[in-house]
Amino acid sequence: MPQPADPTRRPARTNATSDAPESAAGSRAAAQRLKMRRELAAAAMELFATKGYEATTVDEIAARAGVARRTFFRHFRSKEEAIFPDHDDTLVRAEAVLNAAPAHEHPLDTVCRGIKEVMRMYAASPAVSVERYRLTREVPTLREREIASVARYERLFTRYLLGHFDERDHHDGNDDPLLAEVAASAVVTAHNHVLRRWLRAGGQGDVETQLDHAFAIVRDTFGTGIGAGRSQAGRTPAASTGPAGSSGSAGTATGTEPGPAATVKTQGEVLVAVARTDAPLSEVMRTIEQALKDA
Repeated sequence: MPQPADPTRRPARTNATSDAPESAAGSRAAAQRLKMRRELAAAAMELFATKGYEATTVDEIAARAGVARRTFFRHFRSKEEAIFPDHDDTLVRAEAVLNAAPAHEHPLDTVCRGIKEVMRMYAASPAVSVERYRLTREVPTLREREIASVARYERLFTRYLLGHFDERDHHDGNDDPLLAEVAASAVVTAHNHVLRRWLRAGGQGDVETQLDHAFAIVRDTFGTGIGAGRSQAGRTPAASTGPAGSSGSAGTATGTEPGPAATVKTQGEVLVAVARTDAPLSEVMRTIEQALKDA
């Protein structure tokens, strides 16, 4: 007599064969959603440019895009929201950059890489971005919407930087929480300065190089300060053997504050760099780069 199949095994087989199709279906749905949002945004911008923002209705935007009014409201809550179709997805990509950051990277460098996703969004469609910039300058409601979108990025980066430093550990000599918050604002401000300059130039120019230059200024201003006042309590001293064979670790075993991330000396045409083992690689490299410029 044949034995009945074990019912406890069926879900495992079903899940194993359905994971990939479900994942692919989800990706297709997300792509279709973004495509529709962009089509609605294009229709809205065309009508805003020809009829004016105030005179354009949601029904007209939906009709121009070839969809029903209810379809419009499945994607946007209002007509002013319709000209910013990519911010939600860009925010997700920026957060993904932060979450996947390598352990050795200075958090400020990570934030600079994260906000580049925003610039890439604008640079992907220069003509659209320039027209959107013109509209936001002319329509106060759209300008307010843009400011709200920018604030979301700033909150994301501030949370990320503060997550690396204990906000409650704000005592004399430790300005990390203050620096983290100010640095996040500085990164966003530097990005927006370069973006506005690029948009005013009609979307022309090497915006990536301009952005890197702006970020270098932010890193030089804030990068070496963040982390400089952190307490060394709780760290495991690194053992080293001195001339007398005793164990010790400068700046840790004695409880004193650590020295600079790196020091560089010139010996003829050679630079000799000495760095702390716990020093962020980005700070070490900046010290070496500055020494080479001064040599």
